[in-house]
Amino acid sequence: MTMRPGASPVPRARPFRARPLIATAAACAAFAVPAIFAGSEAWAAAGAPDQALKPCRVDGVPTEVLCGSVQRPLDPARPDGVRIDVRYVVVPALARNKLPDPVLLLAGGPGQSAIALTASVMPRLSRLNYRRDLVFIDQRGTGRSAPLACPDNDARSLDELLKPGAKVRLLEQCRDTLKQLPYGDLRFFTTTIAMQDMDAVREALGAARWNLVGASYGTRAALEYQRQFPDRVRRSVIDGVAPPDMVLPVTFSQDSQRALDAVFTACAADAACSARFPGLQSEWQALLKSLPRKASFTHPLTGRPEEATLTREGLLGLVRPPLYAPSVAAALPAALHEASLGRFDALAGLAGQLGGGSRAMRIFEGMHFSVVCAEDAPRIATSTEAPAPDFGTLDRDLYARVCSAWPRGDVPAAFYTIPPAKSPVLLTSGGNDPATPERHGQRVKAALGDQARHVVVGAAGHGVALTLPCMRDVLFRFIDAPRDADALQVDASCVKGVPRPPAFLPPTPAAIAAAASAARESDR
Repeated sequence: MTMRPGASPVPRARPFRARPLIATAAACAAFAVPAIFAGSEAWAAAGAPDQALKPCRVDGVPTEVLCGSVQRPLDPARPDGVRIDVRYVVVPALARNKLPDPVLLLAGGPGQSAIALTASVMPRLSRLNYRRDLVFIDQRGTGRSAPLACPDNDARSLDELLKPGAKVRLLEQCRDTLKQLPYGDLRFFTTTIAMQDMDAVREALGAARWNLVGASYGTRAALEYQRQFPDRVRRSVIDGVAPPDMVLPVTFSQDSQRALDAVFTACAADAACSARFPGLQSEWQALLKSLPRKASFTHPLTGRPEEATLTREGLLGLVRPPLYAPSVAAALPAALHEASLGRFDALAGLAGQLGGGSRAMRIFEGMHFSVVCAEDAPRIATSTEAPAPDFGTLDRDLYARVCSAWPRGDVPAAFYTIPPAKSPVLLTSGGNDPATPERHGQRVKAALGDQARHVVVGAAGHGVALTLPCMRDVLFRFIDAPRDADALQVDASCVKGVPRPPAFLPPTPAAIAAAASAARESDR
């Protein structure tokens, strides 16, 4: 069955303010109109299957791109059963003498729409786009590819959302609704099946091989595609490595603890920060011990003041998002100090900085849990990773409860293996990443062998290759190098100079008064 007959080929998702479990970072820019048109002509001249493509518009992109879809069986074992449309976008290469190997972006989440990221990723891959097509595929369960979207609960009161068991109840309601969809058998949205969809798109595009760029969960997708179709991959860049055996969300406890401890260590080593917040870590521990407690918040959507019961889980859920981006984490010392005094708006505001309200960062939660419940949840009980002191079993209990009744797809045992790479792979990790730090990348590098290179940026957070300007150049040269040996030797020494952002220190009343006095004097 074709999903949503007559739907537009371009997803126009409504705003969604939920924070993705694993996410990519991106910034917006525009593309030149004449260049896109020239690239479209070159693409058509290359003999691409134009019956599958047509000019279209994508949110945030001011010019036309090309949209297409492939029909795929929901259940690969039943090719004559229910069918879904897997939709994709091609941003044609600008040059007429383009190269034959496109660049495929594999989105994070799990549950992000790759097409929704088009506008923000295009400028970051613009040098590659000069001679290579960029391809964005909505993985099944996201965007307009048989979407598994849960209702937006942003307008609910904070007290309702923070009540124990509220998340589980809402997800159970969503699950029951999704199961009524024509394609609502939630067992068939695993990474393994989705990568077979991706290869069907490659075949439709007529590309013998392509280059993979995966971020966060997209790295797991890239590793699985590479496992199933090693001869179809020319180069791979996996940024913030989430290997198939890492057991989400169990690993988040230790990884988040390490990132938070780094915030405290950096503040203690900074004379200005330590002088302003001398007892920061003690304040944090006292705050944890004070929970649960009533707290006042300004609702992020309505702007109305509300009172809610803040639990330990709720507090940790506010602290973890800023850790993804060091520039945002720089404001954590001030926000945690405010929270220790009973003022939580600063902390809540920071938590909403990572993709809050961004369409590109929307997570299709039905797809998210279909993936995690199939691939990770069965391994939660046997995981030997100890909980960290502060984060404890954050998210572990939630996922265990939700996944206990979520339809579970079959995952082949080989999915958890990482064969030696047949083509060059560039792995990148941020030293302060609370979700996919370097320890996971190191394990994957060892499994991939001599064809892999691991670059660690100590001061970076979640997202390196597509986030840091210096690393975007490294990514380009890695993929653009004609020879594999040259790709693996690409110079990445620029990362040594990337600093950790200094702590943000709000102005004191005395500083404000002095500035006002100086302004008055200058006006005389």
